[in-house]
This record gives sequence, C-alpha cells and structure tokens, in this order.
Amino acid sequence: MNLFEPLGIARRLLHSLFLRARTFLPTQKSMAFAAESGQIADIYVINLDRQPERLAAVMHELHRIVDAAGQPLSQRLIRHAACDARAAPAGMLKSPDIDPYYTLADQLFVEPQPHMLPASFDLNRPIRMSDAEIAVAQSHIDVWRKIASSDAPYGLVLEDDVWFERGFGRLVDVAWREMQAADQADPSFDVLYLSYKEVRHGAPKTPLSPNVFRPERGLWYLSGCVLSKRGAQRLLSLLPCRGPVDLWINQQFHLMDVRAVRRSVIAQRLDLQSTNSYSILPALTQIGILNDTTPGTFHQRPTESPVFAFGAQNSGLSSLAMALSMLGYRCCSDLDDLPHSELDRLLNGRRGRIFDAYVNVASLAPHLARLRERYPGARFIVLGELNQQAARTSELLTVIGKGVLHLDELAGDWPALCEYLRLAPPIARYPSIPDRGYRTHRRTAINSTAPAKRLRHDVSPWVAPERREWRGIDTEPVELPAQSAIVLTRFDDDLVDLSTSRWVLRDDTFPGNLALFRPANVRAGPAGGVELRVEQAPLGVRNLSAAAVSSRDRFLFGRFEVTLQATDVPGLVTGFFLHRDSPRQEIDVEITGDRPDRMLANVFYNPGSDGAKFDYGYRGTPICIDLGFDASKALHTYTIDWEPNEIRWLVDGQIVHRRVLWDPTPIPDLPMTLHVNTWPTRSRELAGQLVLGILPATARVRRISVNAIHGDDIPQPIPPTLRSEPVSPVALA
Repeated sequence: MNLFEPLGIARRLLHSLFLRARTFLPTQKSMAFAAESGQIADIYVINLDRQPERLAAVMHELHRIVDAAGQPLSQRLIRHAACDARAAPAGMLKSPDIDPYYTLADQLFVEPQPHMLPASFDLNRPIRMSDAEIAVAQSHIDVWRKIASSDAPYGLVLEDDVWFERGFGRLVDVAWREMQAADQADPSFDVLYLSYKEVRHGAPKTPLSPNVFRPERGLWYLSGCVLSKRGAQRLLSLLPCRGPVDLWINQQFHLMDVRAVRRSVIAQRLDLQSTNSYSILPALTQIGILNDTTPGTFHQRPTESPVFAFGAQNSGLSSLAMALSMLGYRCCSDLDDLPHSELDRLLNGRRGRIFDAYVNVASLAPHLARLRERYPGARFIVLGELNQQAARTSELLTVIGKGVLHLDELAGDWPALCEYLRLAPPIARYPSIPDRGYRTHRRTAINSTAPAKRLRHDVSPWVAPERREWRGIDTEPVELPAQSAIVLTRFDDDLVDLSTSRWVLRDDTFPGNLALFRPANVRAGPAGGVELRVEQAPLGVRNLSAAAVSSRDRFLFGRFEVTLQATDVPGLVTGFFLHRDSPRQEIDVEITGDRPDRMLANVFYNPGSDGAKFDYGYRGTPICIDLGFDASKALHTYTIDWEPNEIRWLVDGQIVHRRVLWDPTPIPDLPMTLHVNTWPTRSRELAGQLVLGILPATARVRRISVNAIHGDDIPQPIPPTLRSEPVSPVALA
C-alpha cells in the first residue's frame, strides 16, 4: 500500500514506449523455474475478467523469459480470475476470510513516522477497507488456497500490472542458489519478495546472504512474490486478513519465514491507471502525515465530444449528467435554455464554449440536424421508451440516424456508457439521482453584490474556464414543497455551554495546517461565546496547536450564520464553512490574518453520490471581497445562504457575493458538516508569512445560528430551490 503521486501523461507515455522498446532486448533465462522438485513450477496471474489486455501484457513479459529447459515462462502461466469490487453494491463486499476493519496503529507499525503525534490521539480508531482493497485481498487469498492444495512446492504470484527488469533472471538465480546453500536443501522460506517498495525510512532487516535479506516489516506491494506450499498453508491458518493485504502480511512476518531479494526485480507499470482506492488516506491526512499541497490530478480526459443527451421524463437524465461529470465532462443539464453566449458558440461552431456535454436542454431539441452536421464526431444519447410522449427522443433517432446510444433504461451501470464514450469507468458507483426536470433560465441576472477580485483557481473539469461574458447560469427560484421526510434543524446558539450533542471539539488536522487542533484551545470567552486559540506547542508532527469546532449533524441547504471577531496575526486563517469528503464539496468564509479587511468566499465542488472518492484541487475557486472594516477589531456577522441553484454570502445582513450554477462551479449538492476554526496555514499566498512571535492569538465566536435541512434524513436530491427563513440575530452585549 505504497502511496505515491500518479505520473503525468507525458511520463506515462515515455514509460509505455520504454516497455515496447524492450522487445528488441535478448531473451532472459532463469534456472530457478523448472518442473523438477525444488524449483518454481507454476506462475499465477491475478487478472480481472474485464481487463484481458493486462493479461496479454503479462503473458508478453513472461514470453521473454525462458526456464531451465529453454521454454518461455508464459507456458507456466495460470490465470486466476480476480475478485471484482464492482460485482457487489458499494460497501457490501464481504468475506469470512477478511476482517475489513483495521487501525492507524496497524499502518504505523509497518511504516513508522519519526515524529509521531501525542499518545492521546486515538490510534485504535477503526478504519474500514475500501471495496477495492477487500477484492484485492480476497484475490490473493484465493490464490494461496490453490498453492496450498497443489503438488508444486513453489508458485510465483503476480498481479497483472507488472513488468520484469533486465536483471530478473540473473538475480533470482543467484538468490535461489544462496538459499539452497544456506538451507542445505531446497529453499525453506514461506514468502520470497521479488517485487516490493520499502517504507520511506527503510525496512528493518537482517542480511542472510549477499542477495537475500529477512525483513522485520516495512515492505509494500504483493505484486510479485514466490509462495511456498508451506507458506500458503501458514498464511491461510493466520486468517482473517485485517486490513489491506500487503499491510496485514507485514504483521505476520514474525510468525513466518519471509525473505526478499536484495533489490526489487519485478516492477509495476506506470502507464496503467490503478483501480485501487486507499482507505488509509483520510486518517493520514487528519494527523498531518500527508502534507503535500500539490493539487490532485484528474487524469482521465474525454476524447469523444460534444455529448448531447435527451430522454423521456424520469428516465435517468439527471443521473446521466452526474455520470458524465464523473467521467470528466463539463456538463450542463436540466435546463429549458442555455445562456445566449453558449448557445451561439455551440450552434455556430465557434470556439470558447464552456461545456462539452449537454443533457436534457430543451432549446437544443429543434437543432438536432444542425448539431449533427456541425459536429460529425458528437455523441448522442437517448434515454427512456420511445413513444408519443417522448416525441423529441423519437425525432432524435430519426434525424441523427446511426451512432446514437439508445438506452431504454439506464440501470445504474457504467459499461454501455463508457464503451460508447471510450473511457475507463471510475471506481465509484454509478450515481442514482431523481430527475430534476427543466430549470428555467433567468434571462435577467440579479446583480446585488459587492465588487470582488477573482484569485487563482483550481483547474478542473468542474470549474468553468474564465470568459469575459460568462456569469454562470441563473435560474428562476422554485419553492420547496412540503415533504414529510424533510427535517429542519433550527437553533441560535450563544455557545455559553457547548453542547456535546450538537458540537465536536476537533483533535486532528489536515495537510495545509501547521498545527494540530486541540480541544483545550477552545475556551469560554470572558464576554460570552468561545475563544479559539492558536499557540506554540511541541506536538510531534506539529509545533503549534489550534482550535476548531464542528457540528455533529450534516446539513443540506439552508442559512448558516456566525458572529465572530477574527485574528490579525499574519499566517493565521479564521474560517466559517461547510465541508464534506468523498466527494469533497465545500463552501467557505475565510478571513486571513495578513488582510483582516477582506473576506475570501470560496467553493470546492467534486461530482458523485455520497462515497465517490473525488478530491480534485486545493485552491478551490476563491473570490476576495473588501469588507470596508477590520474584521479583527470587532464582532461582525457572516452568513452563508445555500440553496440548490444559488449561494449568497452576507456580512452584517448585506449581500456581498452571489454565485449561481457554473459560476464557476456547480452548486454543492450533498450534505455537509458546519465548522468554525482558527489555524496557521502553510500557504504564504493565502495568509502571508506566519509571525510566531505574536502568538498566542485568539479569535472570538459569539454565536452560531442554523436554519437548514438535516442532511442525513432526506431523499436525494430535494427539489431545486430552498428559501430559508432568516433567523433573528441575538442582540450583542
């Protein structure tokens, strides 16, 4: 479970060319592979049914190496059909061989950190394996059973994304002879690592010979290892596997005879995208071990565009729009019309379009023939039954003819869509969203905001590129009908007594934070409310402590208000915001210590249903707003009004900023937790250079009010617009 940054497109291309060029190198030979007793007989390759091209690539690699009899190793290949995480509903993959829960302590046993956090941190907090990790572990366990019941004394186990280094045959043969000499017979190991990645600070090990060592722990990967019949039986006796299989097996090293060649001779291909997802990442982020502020990279770029989709009512159009977004399309959907600039560019084939996918846009239906002629490579998708009530979809098939993907019912699966668009399906489940229907595009935009300066933005499929005339898509409000399933949460809390049923005092951190949050840094204020304190403190992975308060509940749309006084220490940030992970979405109010006379309004958006692991970018889409006062000198009230089609930011009751659809992101649409905090940032660009000599520093929070939908008790999504009733502010002392 080595965690590394994926390579860019150019480097992956060079790696692919390198692998192809190796075809011209001489064939390797390895005497350790033979049918005789005491040699490696079988080669098991773990391969998904839906990835035959990977199996072919491994077979090609094995064909370039011959055994003691001069026969290519490809003749020894035994394909093992891998367990597929997509075969079961999300979170439902189970096996008696696997305990899906492990802890941060398990991870740190394998890869210790030189500067660990205080012992008071909950190292035994359970972490659930992802479905992909469970599937990988089950696939290896199934191969162990085959080896344990076979007649062969040894088997080589490979994952299907490997390639063999030039020195493979020579080093394996030398290591095999050294083990035969040391054991005075056939090698008696349980596991022999031929492919591995040592932990960052090195694996503790004992040399056994010039080319073989015994690790105590600290080897990632199980992509290439030799397993003896005895070793397979021992591993099976130690089940269940608790946590990712390469992590769990490290914890069994002391119970087994585990060895490794002096350097890894089987490598993982860099030109293939991993389909795994790592459940440990959030925990490492919380304690600050992962602290790289490099933006996330979205590698998949659509090549088939533009995409147009139409369909019958309630046929799954809104789900399709979200699925296209998850595939990397910039998709607008469920509109009666497009803004004039976008429609003009689209119909006339002019450059500068914002979108490359259009789903359920009524104004495009009369122009089907023109769109087909203008974009011969376009992709057209039709959903729902073709009947008299779906005349437009019937017309589409008549006008467009061939090349249309027609789905009577989109059954929540990726294959047909991804095959049509020539894209690899994402790990996340296909989204399931009730159809929104047409939203009415408002021709006259509302301009009631203060002047704002756009700061550096993330570049992602879900951030509209900057265009002089682009102001997003403003839609008419639609009142929320009464629904018995919707629960409203309303409170106005003066924070005199922080209720544990409502609030959580945080004890973690995140990558860009130079401090660890500590509950002791949240203190009762002398004039009411609470104080959030930042101070120097030797805490191992951090030398500063900070303060954060979070809601226990999650909310979906509503009005959120705080009365606070920010800090004025450069390098510190005072924040009031809504946030969620998987996928990451966020709405921010931030005041930085170097410029307390301005406010940053920010939005992060990533697509998908709850659980989709999209977290692209670290800047978001920030806007800088001049406040006209110093926010560190007195208490002021800051408000976030969050609706399905619009977000408004208010200061002391006055609207200072407003965003609509695609201005420049979609509006966050999933439940989020409410937070208020003060913390020191790593980014000088954000808040200036931290001045340690001014610490400790304090932000004051007098009250927090919420009038919102309780986010965990409602069907998804709710109708297009919620109009919140404002909560009357409490008179300040």
